[in-house]
Amino acid sequence: MKPSPVFFTDMRCKVGTSLLDKLDSLMGKAGIETIDFKNKFVAIKIHFGEPGNLSYLRPNFARTVAGRVKALGGLPFLTDCNTLYAGRRNNALVHLEAAYENGYSPFSTGCHVIIADGLKGTDDVEVPIRGGILLQSAQIGRAVMDADIVISLSHFKGHELTGFGGAIKNIGMGCGSRAGKMIMHCEGKPNVSEKKCVGCHVCAKHCAHSAISFSEDKKAHIDHELCAGCGRCIGVCNVHAISPGSFNSNDSLNWKMAEYAKAVLDGRPHFHISIVNQVSPNCDCHGDNDTAIVPDIGMFASFDPVAIDHACIDMVNAAPPIPKSALDDSLHKKKTNTEKPCTKGGCDHFHTIHPVTDWRSQIAHAEKLGLGNGEYKLHIMKK
Repeated sequence: MKPSPVFFTDMRCKVGTSLLDKLDSLMGKAGIETIDFKNKFVAIKIHFGEPGNLSYLRPNFARTVAGRVKALGGLPFLTDCNTLYAGRRNNALVHLEAAYENGYSPFSTGCHVIIADGLKGTDDVEVPIRGGILLQSAQIGRAVMDADIVISLSHFKGHELTGFGGAIKNIGMGCGSRAGKMIMHCEGKPNVSEKKCVGCHVCAKHCAHSAISFSEDKKAHIDHELCAGCGRCIGVCNVHAISPGSFNSNDSLNWKMAEYAKAVLDGRPHFHISIVNQVSPNCDCHGDNDTAIVPDIGMFASFDPVAIDHACIDMVNAAPPIPKSALDDSLHKKKTNTEKPCTKGGCDHFHTIHPVTDWRSQIAHAEKLGLGNGEYKLHIMKK
């Protein structure tokens, strides 16, 4: 298989040229205009950032992408699915508030914002995973599947469970409904906290398998023999009394995430953009962020989500650690008196920060599924 082309430009700008100008040129160089956008609904998948976190992508990048899509005749909208955990993005109302608070409004971005899996994270579609190994189907937010074209606009960063977060995670984990996120993260069936349960019976009304009953104390109980593990009860519980089962291993999470990405992208045009700046050690799902671990790298674009992720990884790993960052701290803690710290780049930065993770499992499984090619050819745009 021939290496997939990945287009790159750094963050340097001459006077009179902005990063947004460079991003627009990068999309053109990468061939976005070869997609037929005319009168097509275009889901621009993005992470709006948990309020309090300041390393998420600025909405200006989204406006540039939406502007290019509209210029090509497309009908773009920004989208994400609700989170599994309780926070500021676990239902559509607070999710939209968080997006607007972080600058992602229709007025600032030039397109509408749609939470893909609906009010409570239950508006999803079961999508077959062609060639799936661990899973045969995926629970994907309905608005994503209603779109004709998918564009991922990712903030590339480290991640405490998957090693890194890029295009595959933005699409795979990000487009999974709350039920889908439970399937990816967890093995087993959900459980009820009797302390939190208020006996409202809403969960039972949404259980298609009659697995939820109530005791004399009016507390919900889930019969795991009847439970299908769909996670819909988690989405509809307004008091967060229902939680997922035991968590998957990191490799299993990476594999399932790649399979979900395959379900989302299979059979329709897709294009991927990754912005590698403010490379934080952890996910933008946190309501805070640590200092960047390496200097800003640049912007990438490709039709191949696996190739773009691998290119981003390689360039981050080749970069020198920022002094006094989490990466720098981890490198110095690992070294003995006879070893020199890896200060010039070329180390596995993501594994250094999160030793229990192996980002390679994400790339390898995505290749195995035919999602893309880990081998890439980098085309550097110098202007």
